[in-house]
Parts: sequence; structure tokens; C-alpha cells
Amino acid sequence: MPGTTLPQIPHYVPAPPTEENLEWADLPIIDISKASTPEGRAELAPRVRDAMRNQGFLYVINHGYDQAKNERIFDIADLPFAQVPEEEKKLFAGNIKQTGSYRGYKLRRYWHIENGVHDQLEHYNLHRAIIGDQKHPKALQPVLPEIRAFAEHNHFNVLHPILRLLARGMELPEDTFVNIHGFDAKGETYVRFMKYYPRSEEEESKTKHVWLKGHTDFGTITILWSQPVSALQILSPDGKWRWVRHIPNALVVNAGDAMEFLSGGFYKATIHRVVQPPSDQRGHTRVGAFYFAMTDDDVKLVPFAESPVFRQVEIVRKCDDADAPTMEQWRKGRTSAYGQSELKRKDEVVEEEVINGVVVKHYN
Repeated sequence: MPGTTLPQIPHYVPAPPTEENLEWADLPIIDISKASTPEGRAELAPRVRDAMRNQGFLYVINHGYDQAKNERIFDIADLPFAQVPEEEKKLFAGNIKQTGSYRGYKLRRYWHIENGVHDQLEHYNLHRAIIGDQKHPKALQPVLPEIRAFAEHNHFNVLHPILRLLARGMELPEDTFVNIHGFDAKGETYVRFMKYYPRSEEEESKTKHVWLKGHTDFGTITILWSQPVSALQILSPDGKWRWVRHIPNALVVNAGDAMEFLSGGFYKATIHRVVQPPSDQRGHTRVGAFYFAMTDDDVKLVPFAESPVFRQVEIVRKCDDADAPTMEQWRKGRTSAYGQSELKRKDEVVEEEVINGVVVKHYN
């Protein structure tokens, strides 16, 4: 924020990157600055299309924040956890199961992981526009304008260019997806700050070192600001779990359920999980900054069947168009159920639940 004096806040120092030789996922790197011209979009669209059809994840670089702004965001991301007393956190805890909304805190030990073990992570969620009736802890009050600017940056400088490229990949008008992702429209696109805390050896043993089971995100596009603690893994097309490598000041972008619905299965919601970090990073906290994008609440999640790509590939529907949920119904159903519902084991790996008539799989 040029020309302004930013509030003084504590500096968050993350763990150094791991030196272990892990099996890294080979993900495309997209220079989003090229998306500002028609020629650049023409060049990027096939690469983004193929990435979202094959790996389901990609990196974004040259997005407009320098390293100093990046570090400032992680300083802000740590505030809701390190600078807010436990009793104050409870005052801002979201009523997640009843409302189907993550606004406010998800406190530790809310989600059941496995064998009686619950999660050891907190997250704090803010409506993208930082407006309305959501109140915030005292420590966050001075930086709310910066969080609003961060949301706008994610929305207009990262999300919208990615959506235009995905539309081009389906030979649809460029703004097809942009038009249903309004910044000020009724919906639940949000900024999330998250902090993972180390677990006991007993908890690690009971969960086989899995912190969050394999799952898909339920929105359209997730933007994760890369941070150095390795813990994120994606399920590769060959069925292997591979680690996502940290690239300084890069973004990790993936598609979720809503994009799979809207694209008729052309783009796949990608299965990913969080596991215990490698040994040289254990004992450190892991702070994350995210932008979870969803369509406007009233959008019915049916395929854009007019896309010319469906002359070559078949539309894959999760349910009949008449029964398809709206974005609001889908996000509320997934949010209310996650980590709280009884899952039915299908086989050695897959557990299932049914949300709004659609089977949702978890990979354990």
C-alpha cells in the first residue's frame, strides 16, 4: 500500500524449506502476467486447460505481489492465532454445522480425523469484501483494509485471469466464468488464514501421519499462497501421492467441485491431503493464506453444455440437471458435514458420504 504507514505487527518467521529428498509433483508454472494481453491469453489457455484436466494443480507466478508484500500477508495471517487469546477466539467461533458457513474461527479439535483423533489446526475466515455483520478480533482491526486489498488482489488479479483462461480452454466466451464470480454478489468466497500445530506421536500413529484425509475442495478455484512447510500432497494421475514443492512467492491453484460441475467434468476437482511434514520441519507451526472462490450463491451448478468441447468429449454429470444444487446449497451441505458426518467405507481407500444427493469421496 504505497504512501501509507502500515500498522506495526509481529513478524512471523516460518520454518526453513525442507532438505529432504521428497517425491515432488511435477506441476506447470504459469506466468499470469502474460494474461493481460490477448496474445498472452492465447498462449496460456492450452497450458492451463491441460493442467486442470491432467494434474488439477498448477503454480502461478508474477501475480503482482513482491516478496515484501508476501511476507506482510503471512505476518497478518498469523495474527488471528498468535495475537488473539483463547477466550477471545471462542467469541468469534463460527457456528459451522448449523449455518453451513466457515466465517469466523474453526477452532482446534473440531474435525474428526481417524481412530478418535481430532484435528490440530485452526483457521479464521473473512468474507472477501470485509463487510456486513461479521465482527473481528481486536488484533485484526488495524489490518482489515490490508485484508480487503489482499482479497481484491486474489479476486481480480489471479482468480479472474484464471477463469478467463479456463473458459477459453472450453472454447466459451472469456467472461463465462468471470460473470458468475462477482466480488460484491451474494456468496461465500472468502479469505482464510490457517495454522497447523504439531501433534503428539500417539496421534500421528493413530492417523498414520495424515492430518487431513484426501478430499476435494467444494468451490470453483482455490488459491494457496505457497509457504515453506511441506505437508500438502496431491493424488497424481498414476495413483501416487506426491508432495507439492514450495516456490517462494508463488501461488498454488487448483479446481474444486463447483468447477467440475460447471465444466461437465472437463476440469476435475483434484484430490489432495495434508500429512505430517518431513522430519527436519517437525515441531514448527505451519501458517497458510488462502482465497477460496465460489460462484455467486444463486448459480445452479449445471454444465455449460453449449461448450464446443463436448463434441469430442462426453459431459459427465454428478446428478440430473434438474436436481443440481445451487452454489449456496452445495457449500452449506459440504461445510456442515465435513469432519462431522459418519463416513461409509467403500473399500480399502475410499470413504463416502452423500451431500445434496451427490456422492462425495474421501481418500483415507
